[in-house]
Amino acid sequence: MQRILVAGVTGAGKTTFAQELAGRLDLPFHEMDALFHGPGWEPLPTFVADVQATTAGDRWVFDSYGYETVRDLVWSRADTVVWLDYSRLVVLGRVLRRSAVRAGVGAPIFNGNVERFADWRRPDHPVQWSMRRFGPLRADMERRFADPTYAGMHKVRVRRPAAARWWLDQIGRA
Repeated sequence: MQRILVAGVTGAGKTTFAQELAGRLDLPFHEMDALFHGPGWEPLPTFVADVQATTAGDRWVFDSYGYETVRDLVWSRADTVVWLDYSRLVVLGRVLRRSAVRAGVGAPIFNGNVERFADWRRPDHPVQWSMRRFGPLRADMERRFADPTYAGMHKVRVRRPAAARWWLDQIGRA
């Protein structure tokens, strides 16, 4: 496990899990959203090139299922995918809690952007996005896990947060 993609729907806990995994394995961690979102939530023009350069390396952990423009690239270069496949209820609770804290505190996240309560009704807000993408992402992940293209890839499907904690504990501490 040297090139790891931590996948799951928005709010599943990919970033937290990927950061801990990277620390335990002493691998560089990369946050996909930070590469994608520029100021004002605008996509950065260097996004694809930045992901290409990062995934060309021998060692990395990414916290994303992958934006559509780079999804196949990242999947083709990963040697391991850990899928945080939690229930809709678990994900909804996590994304609601995370967005409420972010909006309440107003602390900048990606490139100076902040979440605001006023944005919650927007279709691209994390809460809306997560619930709308839940089923389609799960279907695509199941297809990818069964796809012979990825037969040589180590695949881990974790269905409960306690199982994710157990799996990380098996990795050991960095």
